[in-house]
Amino acid sequence: MTEVTVGVDIGTTSVKAVAADGSGRVLARSRVPHDLVVGAPGRLEHRPDQAWRAGVRQALGEVATGQEVVAVAVAGMVPSLGAVDGQGRALTPGLLYGDTRADVPAGVDPAQSGELVAFLRWCAAEAPDAAGYWPAQAVANHALGGEAVIDTITAMTAVPLFDYQRWDPDVAAGAGATVDQLPGIVPGDQPAGRLTDIAPGALLAGGTIDAFAEQLVAGADGDGDVLVICGATLITWAVIPEWREVDGLWTVPHSVAGKTLIGGPSNAGGLFLDWARRLAGPGEQPVSDPARVPVWTPYVRGERTPLHDPDRRAGLHDLDLTHGPEAVLRAAYESSGFVVRHHLDRAGVDARRIVATGGGSRVDAWMQALADATRLPVEAVAVPEGAALGAAFLARVAAGVEATATDAARWARRGRRFEPDPGWAAPVAERYARFRTLTAAS
Repeated sequence: MTEVTVGVDIGTTSVKAVAADGSGRVLARSRVPHDLVVGAPGRLEHRPDQAWRAGVRQALGEVATGQEVVAVAVAGMVPSLGAVDGQGRALTPGLLYGDTRADVPAGVDPAQSGELVAFLRWCAAEAPDAAGYWPAQAVANHALGGEAVIDTITAMTAVPLFDYQRWDPDVAAGAGATVDQLPGIVPGDQPAGRLTDIAPGALLAGGTIDAFAEQLVAGADGDGDVLVICGATLITWAVIPEWREVDGLWTVPHSVAGKTLIGGPSNAGGLFLDWARRLAGPGEQPVSDPARVPVWTPYVRGERTPLHDPDRRAGLHDLDLTHGPEAVLRAAYESSGFVVRHHLDRAGVDARRIVATGGGSRVDAWMQALADATRLPVEAVAVPEGAALGAAFLARVAAGVEATATDAARWARRGRRFEPDPGWAAPVAERYARFRTLTAAS
């Protein structure tokens, strides 16, 4: 079990890559930051040549050096889309999830909203003679192996453009494109080609969605487990034993047979918290008085689940002259935890623990506030780059050294554990009630 595979994760603010052996031990890791362009409150985009091409190649090159890599897989956020020329170079910005240039119905998940179709319509109008209209994973795979390919799970977020078997030519035409301008589709655990120069000859898998890759290796697989992905986007997935639909939330299959995930994404993640840190200034000091903390509504770019309101904006409430920057920042961390608790309350799940993954799982103040806000123990994973690690396992399946992606659970490793602080329980409960009132009123 010594074969080395690499997983690459195209994130909102950086590309992460890990090289791992057959036991899931990380042999090398890399992080390549890239620009996130917010030209207006409702816009969110990447520079594809930087984030989807150059950053991917650099991150892979840094972890592949000195390794005998047998396979590579790329994960990325969804939906994303940009127009490219014949060499895969960008002709438009790369549109990202929630960009308001896609006028889509609120309250439904990407596989039902038609958000990617709306992205395609915009890209086709901006660059009608483009050689292709590709999501981030396709641009990355083309940069690594010369073929624009995505996996079937990523393609499912393009419904109705994807009819679960192929691209629909009528839907493509309605958006101003042809199916020839769209990437090829393969199962994510199957080979999609071979690398051309970095780790030449290594297999290239079809890839996957970042959140699915995180799920594979998190180990949040039992009833009552709650996977919280603490990335630029905050994602809450509670594990339940049946299919249950709740207004405002998403329900999706778990990778474990017989289990379902309920929850969804929120904008109360790293994008909001990084912004709040910049406001608070350098340094993070602990708050000495649990009762002296204001309340944030963390909607700097609207909210996704469960509110589905792109026009909401952030607010800092109950602030007075006794509050310092440390209280404002603690309030920001708490608001992220309140969003998770709101998801769980709305879903009606009997949660027993949180498994936290993503870059935010390294931030002790965030993890402690998450535990205090939800009244649940938080177990941070040992490898925060969960999407890259999960992609590395999918690369093993594509290379034929693993039988199935569900075996990735053996790579799950726990790091630190954070228990709810009893001294904070009562004042945090009061602030959560205030948060819910403010959320309902806004």
